Amino acid sequence: MKVAIIGGGPVGLAAAAHLATRKIDFKVYESSDIIGSNISSWGHVQLFSPWRYNMDKAAVELLKKTKWQEPELNELHTGNSFLEKYLRPLAELPQLSSNIQFDSNVFSISRKGLDKVKTLNRDKTVFEIRVDRKGNIEIEYADVVLDATGTWNQPNPIGSGGLPAIGELKHWNKITRGIPEIKGKDKKKYTGKNVLVVGGGHSAINSLLDLADIQIDDSKMNLHWILRKKEMNKVYGGQEKDGFEARGSLGIRIRSLVESGRLTVHNPFFIEEIKKTISGLIIKGIKEGQKEEIRGIDHVISNTGSRPELEMLSELRVDLDSSLDSVFDLAPLIDPNVHSCGTVRPHGEKELRHPEKNFYIVGSKSYGRAPTFLLATGYEQVRSVIAYLDGDLEAALRTELDLPETGVCSTDFDDGNVCCAPNESEENKTAECC
Repeated sequence: MKVAIIGGGPVGLAAAAHLATRKIDFKVYESSDIIGSNISSWGHVQLFSPWRYNMDKAAVELLKKTKWQEPELNELHTGNSFLEKYLRPLAELPQLSSNIQFDSNVFSISRKGLDKVKTLNRDKTVFEIRVDRKGNIEIEYADVVLDATGTWNQPNPIGSGGLPAIGELKHWNKITRGIPEIKGKDKKKYTGKNVLVVGGGHSAINSLLDLADIQIDDSKMNLHWILRKKEMNKVYGGQEKDGFEARGSLGIRIRSLVESGRLTVHNPFFIEEIKKTISGLIIKGIKEGQKEEIRGIDHVISNTGSRPELEMLSELRVDLDSSLDSVFDLAPLIDPNVHSCGTVRPHGEKELRHPEKNFYIVGSKSYGRAPTFLLATGYEQVRSVIAYLDGDLEAALRTELDLPETGVCSTDFDDGNVCCAPNESEENKTAECC
């Protein structure tokens, strides 16, 4: 059996570690020329979850057999630390490194010689993987495919309705996607400017807090925040009651900033159009049923979450939820209209199956547009899938996910509930989230 792992991020490398442990042949296809290129773009950001929730168990066991120094499990860390102390040492292990191919962009997957309509002998036919290696197109084959490509390079637009606002693509050079290094190399870009942050999750909060820190010594900077939520308490989360102090601190600090008057909040605001004038951008939208404009914006930071890229799977029989673009059987477990941090249940191979036998979407891409994904859940997914592939059905069905009661999720979703604190009642600690 030969397994193809598409994507060399944390979940893809965790899958490689489990396959190496079980001595199953595999190959990792990584589109960039280094491990962790996406993480590098937010390497300056501190995660609110400590090391114990961000490392895969099988990967750690392999690393412990070397001179690797395990981080303090309860210590918080940045994206850069995650790369240098865990992900890159993992990729450099001989059991993994010889099976990782860089500059290998997989752009389509199918069954050899069969389009998605053909059924005869489909399950016995190998997967055909088309790879772009710096302009050279090559074809490779595998018996099993794990799509761990994530969603990072597919940001949601800032326009309402899931579509780019009129003028959004035209003025893309004034919009930064993700969390810029505001207090570092990007500081000059925002100094003395009118800056607008769009989004209602932790990424937006991080951006705003960094901007507010440099605003203290910059009297000319003006901060604006657009979000679609009406109730600000849902944005602030659990605060003092949060199971993770660092995450709770974000809620406390952003609430203090809002109440200070140093930040202009526009909510609920739905962006429809962006226009450029000599005095800056005009953001046009709807607030409380009325048309409204925000004028004189110099830069926009978009923290609106992301969505999966599905074109590469167009010739496979994948079963996706029509609203979330998630794996179909996951949708009831992760729907952000119902679930939040504390209510996403563990799941594994059974929930990740598709009509296309031996094909799995794992990691954040399996969640589609839902923001409730966490690394520990992705690690549990690949542990279960690979146990199943190895014929270890008992392990595949077993739950090995250990999380605090409040969960560990991201919340870059501007319409769902955010619940990070348990209910006061000991009898029903997660009912508040439901």
